[in-house]
Amino acid sequence: MKRTVKWHLIQRFLIVLFCVYWGGVVIDYLYRLVLTPAVLRFFESQQIEITGTGGIFTWMIQMLFYILTEFLPPGVREWVKSRIDRAMGSSMRIEITSPLYSGVWGILLRVLITGGILVLLFVRLLPYLAGAFYYSRAVAKQFDLLLAEEKEQKLADDKKKNLLLSDIAHDIKTPITTICGYSRALSEGVVEEGKRQAYLDVIYAKALRMDELVTLLFEYVKLESEGFVLHRQQGDLAELVREMTALLYTDFEEKRMTLEMEIAEEKMPFEMDRLQLGRAVTNLLTNALRYGKEGGRVLVRLTDYELTVADEGEPIDPALADHIFEPFTRGDRARSTQGGSGLGLGIAKKIVEMHGGRLLLNLRAEGGYTKAFQMRFPDPA
Repeated sequence: MKRTVKWHLIQRFLIVLFCVYWGGVVIDYLYRLVLTPAVLRFFESQQIEITGTGGIFTWMIQMLFYILTEFLPPGVREWVKSRIDRAMGSSMRIEITSPLYSGVWGILLRVLITGGILVLLFVRLLPYLAGAFYYSRAVAKQFDLLLAEEKEQKLADDKKKNLLLSDIAHDIKTPITTICGYSRALSEGVVEEGKRQAYLDVIYAKALRMDELVTLLFEYVKLESEGFVLHRQQGDLAELVREMTALLYTDFEEKRMTLEMEIAEEKMPFEMDRLQLGRAVTNLLTNALRYGKEGGRVLVRLTDYELTVADEGEPIDPALADHIFEPFTRGDRARSTQGGSGLGLGIAKKIVEMHGGRLLLNLRAEGGYTKAFQMRFPDPA
């Protein structure tokens, strides 16, 4: 929107310049053919003589000053006129010998001449005044639109923030409820000896789940903070992807998932924050591990600075796909059974964009895969 407003105002400014220029040309033409001859005839009829050099605009201003000085006392009048001559930089002189230029009629004539000159000056400045008025209205209108958009965006952000807090409360409350219930049962000794270990395992798993959620939330908030900056250094993107994939290899084996890796052997130089970009890659792999098909395939392919992570899990609803990178975006089934936080993809997208790339979701993945997430980075070469 801001870019659109900038070009809109530039266009309006160019239009104003065009109109002011041609407006000035037309008025100058009218001056030469109509106004100047009429003014000169009037001056001749009133025995007003103007000598010297200078354009019509210059001598109109100087004559206006001269007429206004006629209202000053003698002595002061001559001093002001000499200063006007010096300031205007012209040898122009105005001699008024009309018999009407004294007494009551003289005052009236001065007023009429002053008013006429002011009208002529106003007409000469009219294109500039009209252009300034038009452009100020255009700027004010665009400013009002920006304020309205900012207000709508603030309302949307507040709504998003409230939903975010609600989802956080939901996701933290669920494992806390389980931990409280199981720990209380253990402390009161109502759990059979054979089930104690199972209860402890559940408590441990829920505690890990809370720790994971808090860590992801912390990372998301940190990335959104104004003062956060990447610490980018030259590195090998291919090596990073291989390393992050190797760290999760045993997890894929436990779910009997087949990893199909297509990563070029040669180096892929890229200036990156290794810690943050590694987290983004890990989040995509974790997403495939969590939502992929057990016993199915997972593709990890890196070619031409494009990383693809595809799986054979449940297809993503197109309505959900439009919001898949927003925090806490999940289907109801994912919320209740698979334990995703909905923050991982949002974090990955933010990190990729901070590296100048894009994170996309492809619902029409090739090779029998149901979905694919693709990181696309600009080629440094």
